[in-house]
Amino acid sequence: MTSFAPAAGQAPPPDAVHPRESSPDTPTSISRLNETIRGFVANWGSVWVEGEITAWNVRGGHVFGRMKDAAADAMISFRLWSSTLQRLPDDLKVGDLVVACVKSDYFVKSGDFTFTVSAMRHTGLGDQLEKLERLRAQLRSEGLFDPARKKRLPFLPHVVGLITGQRSDAEKDVHRNAELRWPGVRFRTIHAAVQGDRCVPETLAALKTLDADPEVDVIVIARGGGDPQTLLGFSDERLLRAVAAASTPIVSAIGHENDHPLLDDVADLRASTPTDAAKKVVPDVAEQRALVQQLRARARTRLTQRISHDVAQLGQLRSRPVLRDPSSMLTSRAQELWILTSRGRDVVTRRVHDGERTTAQLRASLRALSPGATLARGYAIAHLEGGVIVRDAAQAPAGAEVTVTVAEGSFAARSEGPVAESED
Repeated sequence: MTSFAPAAGQAPPPDAVHPRESSPDTPTSISRLNETIRGFVANWGSVWVEGEITAWNVRGGHVFGRMKDAAADAMISFRLWSSTLQRLPDDLKVGDLVVACVKSDYFVKSGDFTFTVSAMRHTGLGDQLEKLERLRAQLRSEGLFDPARKKRLPFLPHVVGLITGQRSDAEKDVHRNAELRWPGVRFRTIHAAVQGDRCVPETLAALKTLDADPEVDVIVIARGGGDPQTLLGFSDERLLRAVAAASTPIVSAIGHENDHPLLDDVADLRASTPTDAAKKVVPDVAEQRALVQQLRARARTRLTQRISHDVAQLGQLRSRPVLRDPSSMLTSRAQELWILTSRGRDVVTRRVHDGERTTAQLRASLRALSPGATLARGYAIAHLEGGVIVRDAAQAPAGAEVTVTVAEGSFAARSEGPVAESED
């Protein structure tokens, strides 16, 4: 970074404080000292500097940021008025390597020293941003950003693991908002450095401990906002791969809405703030109670409608004559059965009588035609041996053995031959 000195030939500001005029007995005021410093600073001209943007915050249309020296551990704060911002490229952001025309400014009331930027242009990506972009592309190609590999958070975790800075606002925000939503929520908190050299190793150790705890159902890694330089630990490749390999779902709650370390892309869920993380890891007990009441009311309504419908159907069925007086159906059916039985009995009796009459007639006819009836009138049947009926007297010559059958039995006789017919 370029250093500044008063321009050659410029006089000190009026009423300036000189060291030889100051003593314990004759001290000067802070306001006069600040005015003296401001007067010297105002005599410095504008210079062009080169550096990497490490902070870029827009407030009220103006930009308040920081730049660091790419080769040395030096940094300046700067401001950009909205009128100047309109003339600059619209893609300036954190991590860009730029050259800027700056003029020093000193605030008398606060004693703060800053630079006002009147021009700025790109010279390329900063080294850190370039490394992060290469790492981002590598992790994306390996599928670590793939939504399909991200684990779903449990509806109501038994224990919430929290990795955050000790006595930090992030810890207070997560605890307070989670307990407001679900008073019975339990935390297992492990404090770790959230910036600097200790950030990554301590966060890795805490992550390993919580991931191995069977009671911990979800882990939140949280810290407040900060410039990208302080958030670099949450884009470290070692931490990112450990998060991807963890078996417990992990929520990233780093910084504010506009902060976006690589941890946000690898974690199973990104929360814009620690407060947002608390809202996402536990349900709202009031909402759940309202939902239960709503479901109960819906079930009660459906059940009431079903019972009313069934009662109405039962009433319709009971209003039918057959169910209103079931004995009437039996009475009518009994009468029909009696009529049919009587009719059947009459038909059977008539048919029996007709059969008896027909049988008698057939019996009489059979009796009239039967040889037994003829024999009963005094006739006899003679037949020779072998059952041959004698129809001609010549069939029974004298001495022939003849069997004579009469109405009551039969007897044997011997033929004396044919008898001459009487002339009478």
